[in-house]
Amino acid sequence: MSHQKLPTVFITGATSGFGQAAARKFGQAGYQLVLTGRRIERLNALADELSPRCEVHVAQLDVRDATQVSNVVDILPEQFQNVEVLVNNAGLALGASPADQASLDDWHTMIDTNVTGLVNVTHALIPLLLAQPKASIINLASIASNWCYPGAHVYGASKAFVAQFSRNLRSDFAGTGVRVTSLEPGLSESEFSLVRFNGDQDKYNQIYDNTNPLQPEDIADIMFWIAEQPSHININSLEVMPTSQAWDNFKVVKRK
Repeated sequence: MSHQKLPTVFITGATSGFGQAAARKFGQAGYQLVLTGRRIERLNALADELSPRCEVHVAQLDVRDATQVSNVVDILPEQFQNVEVLVNNAGLALGASPADQASLDDWHTMIDTNVTGLVNVTHALIPLLLAQPKASIINLASIASNWCYPGAHVYGASKAFVAQFSRNLRSDFAGTGVRVTSLEPGLSESEFSLVRFNGDQDKYNQIYDNTNPLQPEDIADIMFWIAEQPSHININSLEVMPTSQAWDNFKVVKRK
């Protein structure tokens, strides 16, 4: 790889899971990193780990707060303003109960994070992305964008927004250097699921037992591949599952 300084990757939710793995993948390739998340101590630890290989800027950020997002982007050091890759990773699922047993607060939190937060960050960074000869927005959607399952209710709907927003952005940016991808993972093992089950380790273990699920590093490898495509190529959407996962028959409920 050239010794020329590489552009900047801006990652939300870099404190764990896909975001943390993406930071390591891009950082090991020498990209400059802007790492954001709510847990500053984790960001600092990750920056310490990666700083021998690349330049790192950290910013504590709650993507749900539009003013906070704007402030973080506005005060980026000049060195980190050449944002070529935006990884919109911050997101969460809360609960897996049927809709009639779900918490309205959980629903609002998922919408505020998965939809409003992604919109806040994307809007703030569009001017920097458009200023680059080539740029990529990689939005973390889910197979729940496309496929329904019990207990997905607002989570699945929020990820369907991510997928459709990605397509609409792509339409707006046709002819520019900005590419947009909806990346849609299936069964993946990370802290994401512990959050969904409110820290219940037994439920977490039951989900992943003997499934050989996707790992954060798998998704980070795919993100890197997307960003490294030649400038004339746009990966519109990419759905990926472990080989242990596939589609099943539609549910039919018989009533007596």
